[in-house]
Amino acid sequence: MTTLAQLRKTALSHPEATEGGARGAPVFAAGGEEFASLDSDGAVRLRLPAAEAEDMVSQHPTARRNGDFVRLPIKDINGQALNYWVRRAWLSCAPGELAERAAAADRADAGGVGDLPKAIGRPATRALANAGITTLDQVAELSDADLGAMHGVGPKAVRILREALENR
Repeated sequence: MTTLAQLRKTALSHPEATEGGARGAPVFAAGGEEFASLDSDGAVRLRLPAAEAEDMVSQHPTARRNGDFVRLPIKDINGQALNYWVRRAWLSCAPGELAERAAAADRADAGGVGDLPKAIGRPATRALANAGITTLDQVAELSDADLGAMHGVGPKAVRILREALENR
């Protein structure tokens, strides 16, 4: 079962995503525009372009259109699908430059971004590129905790990055 903790982690993993809300109902925004929230009934609400909203409704029997949003009980969506749809919602609200950088990061291959080592793998490469980090000099400015907090950057990638910095 997917939880608020996973929704929060996924939503806040995107550049410049913020959390607000009132009375314990979290609302996640990008560029001042809400892209995801969890209502008091335990339903996640995602702002999606019309075609993607229809796609989500067709894939999830309990999903319903609600104005500019699709509403779905959080218990009815698995974590991987939630991650995908939250990303799509974030992309629909993110400022243009951020959305373009994220789209480029989605296409990034390990070893193909700046001087980041290929050995960190595709997920870590994409996570770093999505955050605008393309060089080891930029990595050097981050703590291990900062790196590990990025969705896709695990302990192995952090170790490889630190080794690459030491070997420079």
